[in-house]
Amino acid sequence: MKIEVWSDVACPWCYIAKHRFDKALALFEHRDQVDVIWRSYQLDPDAPPVTNKNLNDTLSEKHGLRLNEAVAMNDQMRRLGAQEGLDYNFDLARYGNSFDAHRLIQFARTNGVQMRMEERLFRAHFSEGKALGDIDVLVELAREVGINAGETHAVLAGEAFAHQVRTDAQTARRLRLNAIPFFMIDEKLSLPGAQAPQTFLDALEQAWMASPPLVTISGGGMDTGFCTDGTCDIPTTRPS
Repeated sequence: MKIEVWSDVACPWCYIAKHRFDKALALFEHRDQVDVIWRSYQLDPDAPPVTNKNLNDTLSEKHGLRLNEAVAMNDQMRRLGAQEGLDYNFDLARYGNSFDAHRLIQFARTNGVQMRMEERLFRAHFSEGKALGDIDVLVELAREVGINAGETHAVLAGEAFAHQVRTDAQTARRLRLNAIPFFMIDEKLSLPGAQAPQTFLDALEQAWMASPPLVTISGGGMDTGFCTDGTCDIPTTRPS
C-alpha cells in the first residue's frame, strides 16, 4: 500500500501530523506492507535560504501582528506540540527556505532513510534552530541518519532532485491541494491536516479493504488551523 504525504519541514502542523500518523501506522496490522513517500511542498518558496529571523518575528511581520500577539499564537502551537512529545522553540527556530531540505528528503529516499531524514529535519528546525537552507547543516544532518556526507554535499551543491521537488509541487496544484499536511492512500483516500491517530488508522484499514475511488475523510479529532492558502496557520486561540 502506498501512502503519499505532501508536507513541508517548515510547517509546525506537519510535524504534529507526522507523529500522529506514526502512532497509527505502528498499530496497523499490515504496516510492513506500507510504503510511505514524503512529497515536497513549500509554504514559502520565495524565502531566502538563511536568515536570522526567528519564527515569532516572522509571524509578526508577515501577518501584521504585535510581537506579543505572535508569541501568544506560537505558544499555543508549542503546547499542542508538547502533547505529542515535541519540543517547539519558536524563539530559536529560524525562518528560511526549505527547497534544499526537500531535495535532501528526496535523496534520503534513495538511501532508504526518508522517514528518519524527515524526522531529523523537523527536530533540527523547530527544536534546535538549525537553518534548513544551509548546505553544511543539511550535510551534517544527513550524516547523522547514515547518509554519506560526501555524497550528500555533491547532491546539494548541484541541482540533483530539484526536478522531483518541483514535480511534487505541480502534482499538488493538479490535485488542488489547499492545505498541508495532506495524506493520500493508494490514490483512494485523502486526509488533510493533523488528524487524530484513530482517524489515520481507520483510513489505513479502509484503504486496505479496497475502498472506492478518492474520498476525503474529515474524521473527528482533527485540529483546526492546518495550513491553507499557502501559509501555515497558527491557531488564534490564546493561552488562558
